[in-house]
Amino acid sequence: QVQLVESGGGLVQAGGSLRLSCEASGIIRSINAMGWYRQAPGKQRELVATITSGGIASYADSVKGRFTISRDGAKNTVYLQMNSLKPEDTAVYYCNADVDNYVYSSYLFWGQGAQVSVSS
Repeated sequence: QVQLVESGGGLVQAGGSLRLSCEASGIIRSINAMGWYRQAPGKQRELVATITSGGIASYADSVKGRFTISRDGAKNTVYLQMNSLKPEDTAVYYCNADVDNYVYSSYLFWGQGAQVSVSS
């Protein structure tokens, strides 16, 4: 089994910054892409950013220039640096990882979610 544990959420004022972390642990041969999604109250979950095993990142238009995704392969960890936060960034943020766990060459695991709240 593979677990993803997120940390770093919280409450911040508009214009502030937060850094989310997500560490994968368990039976892992390798991790392909990793990503962050978010879900605001009453809305569908949406893609925030993804990063490939080679370090190629992509972002939703709404966060480009403000958020940066990165990963540490040795630690099986993905990060999301969020700067210039806006009230509309308020949501539960979920990480995911496309994992080769020896049983499946590609299986998507999800974290439990981290609350990010931005006050105006």
